[in-house]
Amino acid sequence: MKKGSERGQVTVFIIIALIIVLAVLVYLFYPEIKSTISGEKEDPASFIQNCLEEDVLALSETISLHGGSISPGHYILYQGEKVEYLCYSQNYHEACTMQQPLLDNHIEREIKTSITEKVGKCFSDLRSSYEKQGYTVRLANDDFSVELMPKRIVLNFNSSLTLTKSETQNYDSFRVIVNNNLYELVSITDSILNWETKYGDAETTVYMDAYKDLKVEKKKQSEGSTIYVLTDRNNGNKFQFASRSFAWPPGFS
Repeated sequence: MKKGSERGQVTVFIIIALIIVLAVLVYLFYPEIKSTISGEKEDPASFIQNCLEEDVLALSETISLHGGSISPGHYILYQGEKVEYLCYSQNYHEACTMQQPLLDNHIEREIKTSITEKVGKCFSDLRSSYEKQGYTVRLANDDFSVELMPKRIVLNFNSSLTLTKSETQNYDSFRVIVNNNLYELVSITDSILNWETKYGDAETTVYMDAYKDLKVEKKKQSEGSTIYVLTDRNNGNKFQFASRSFAWPPGFS
């Protein structure tokens, strides 16, 4: 009986010790536990990233299929898509003229113009989300920029955010980074266009030899235009555009 009693006491002490340890852990990590259980929002930077990332990707895909613009003004229809002329001459036997000399800057403006409304909504939703959690929110929205960079598209926001509850948190800027190789595809497009202005044609195998993961297709059209289709073999991302340079009259080749 004595041994059993001692064992029982030891068991009780162990249980009490475990309860004390658990109580300490709950006390120390209660904010994090509460956040997980209640679904409290992610940090503001992640909120804006998650709010805009899919839209930026969708815009980049649309722009890529249309030759650099959301809604091309001067285009040729190819497989149901309006593909913009990035180099064009309406005459036969004449070199084309660049239509978007600074293509990367043009695309950056296209993305910015198209995403501006969604940006406003995302920051408005951010404010509402934290106000519902009991925060006092001071949000100053300013301009933002879009930049094509190697292997990514970057949105830089000058907006600042101050959250006050039990303590104050300050966020001086926001940045959205979207993985995408539009920069690389546009750089190769610029090179092809330089060939088009000089010779009315580009040797696609040169690019595929230099970039093993790249597929470059050249689709000649009956009226003298050429559709170039650049495809990344790894992820399927593509960029296509049209050119009409040193075109031959019908019946000649």
